[in-house]
Amino acid sequence: MVEKIQQTLRDSKAARWTALLLIAFMMLFAYMFVDVMSPLQNLIETQRGWNPGVFGTYASSEYFLNVCGFLIIAGIILDKSGIRFTGTLSASLMVGGAVIKYIGISDWFQATEFATWLNSWWVSMPASAKLASLGFMAFGCGCEMAGITVSKAIAKWFEGKEMALAMGLEMAIARIGVFGVFSISPWLAYMAPESVLRPIAFCTVLLIIGLIFFLVFTVMDKKLDKQIGENNVHEEPEEAFRISDIGKIFSSQIFWVVALLCVLYYSAIFPFQRYATNMLQCNLGMTASAAANVFRWFPIGAAIITPMLGSFLDHKGKGATMLILGALLMIFCHLTFAFVVPSTESKFIAFVAIIVLGISFSLVPAALWPSIPKIMETRYLGSAYSLIFWVQNIGLCFVPVIIGNALTSSNANNEAVIAAKALVEQGQTDVLIPYNYTVPMIIFACFGGVALLLALYLKIIDKKKGFGLELPNIKK
Repeated sequence: MVEKIQQTLRDSKAARWTALLLIAFMMLFAYMFVDVMSPLQNLIETQRGWNPGVFGTYASSEYFLNVCGFLIIAGIILDKSGIRFTGTLSASLMVGGAVIKYIGISDWFQATEFATWLNSWWVSMPASAKLASLGFMAFGCGCEMAGITVSKAIAKWFEGKEMALAMGLEMAIARIGVFGVFSISPWLAYMAPESVLRPIAFCTVLLIIGLIFFLVFTVMDKKLDKQIGENNVHEEPEEAFRISDIGKIFSSQIFWVVALLCVLYYSAIFPFQRYATNMLQCNLGMTASAAANVFRWFPIGAAIITPMLGSFLDHKGKGATMLILGALLMIFCHLTFAFVVPSTESKFIAFVAIIVLGISFSLVPAALWPSIPKIMETRYLGSAYSLIFWVQNIGLCFVPVIIGNALTSSNANNEAVIAAKALVEQGQTDVLIPYNYTVPMIIFACFGGVALLLALYLKIIDKKKGFGLELPNIKK
């Protein structure tokens, strides 16, 4: 019987790592699409009239439907319908949303009657931004659903094995996508004639490829389920998920500590990515391409270190300590962007701060996501992930709007900004609008400060209740 159990697909290193690569590449392409517009804030403002407030609203739209409850439904779908159905649905939503966004920003759409109607209401938001935001909403539903599906899939395929390393590698591969898009997006957009549409089209095609990869994974996963069912034929079936389990999750104190830590930390990372290229442009007087080439090293630092940290977590533990260190590094970096980089105009200091922020971005996710199976039961693990993502999405929905409005209001009397916008109104499109980013960077640092307090509290709770967050994942 023991020999039969060892013959499942996940006991084969080649099979389980192949499965990981298939779902990781789907997420790589998703991450590329998320940030395809991030290096192009100045170009989209001059070509389509998206000011920082509009850009922030567009960035927030990715999370809007998730905050309205879709992510909770996604978790229930995942626990009820399984990894294969949920993953296929999520990949399809991403492709559909990407197509809508492409149409919204396309040149020919601007001349349609539908665009004219969209421009007739909420006039501060251009028609292109409205339709692009609608597409980004659909994409965001698929992307976040894919995130929880991939987390549960890795927990399934790497149960009792290199789970933290696998999650770390998945995140590392996805972040290579961010590195790639910060290089590719400006290069495609600034080809003559300049167009924000090319990089969106490119990443949409990649999403279609990602959907195909996941369909291949579903074939492997179906075979694994058959093998697991054959091996466990004489065992008691695992208790099924119940809707009432959501109440158990919400009533858990440690769930809320982890969820709030997650939302605060990620609110200081992902919204920052949207504005980072323009921040470097304004502080260092760089072109969009040059600024994107500097910031692209942020995810590469994270990609290199995250698997190492995952392996360390598997063998040595110290997950709660990693969360504390990650929050400290993040605070340091955002304060550097707020005060040191503008006063020194040093590209070297900016580059170092970006690399250190990448290390911070390695520490927190590498420790956070593999810790969830330690505090939540398997039968509602998908819902637990989805509810944490839901809380996270609340922050990710509102923070870009907050940052965009803070940037606009804090620069309302900035003479250099006023002069540059006057040139844009006269028809010039190659103008850099030199925003002062001090206030937004301070806001990001404050998020990190509260995240640090929660990480310290989490370590205290773990020590009292013995969840094992400081213990290694691999049991000897």
